[in-house]
Amino acid sequence: NVAEMNTGEGKTLTATLPIYLNALSGQGVILVTTNSYLAKRDAEEMGKVYEFLGLTIRLPFADDEEEKITPKEKKEIYSADIVYTTNSGLGFDYLIDNLASSEEQKYMPEFNFVLVDEIDSVLLDSAQTPLVI
Repeated sequence: NVAEMNTGEGKTLTATLPIYLNALSGQGVILVTTNSYLAKRDAEEMGKVYEFLGLTIRLPFADDEEEKITPKEKKEIYSADIVYTTNSGLGFDYLIDNLASSEEQKYMPEFNFVLVDEIDSVLLDSAQTPLVI
C-alpha cells in the first residue's frame, strides 16, 4: 500500500504508529529512506518514543565512513525491533548477505514489514542506479 503525503505534513510522526504496531510482532521492522542524514535524524528523533515503549532501534551504518561494521555487529543491528536505513545501504547489505559462504556469516533477517519513505525516489529515481559490490 502507498500513502502520499506532502513535505511538512508529518510523515515522520505518521510512520510511528505502523512501525510500532508491526514491531510488536517481534519480527522486526525496517524503515528505508533516501539518505543517511534522514535515517539518522528520524532514528534519533523517534527513537526516544520507541525506546520508551520498550523497543530497540538501530542504524546499520557508522557515522564515520572509514569505520567498518563486522557481520557479527550487523547481525546484532538487524536483530533490533526497528532498523532505520537507506535504500542503497539496505541493497548493499542484502547483496553482501547473499554472498555469505555460510549461515553464520549471514546477518539479514527475513523482511516482515518495511516502510519506505520517499518511495517515488527509491523505486523510480534510484531504480536505474546499479549497486556494485
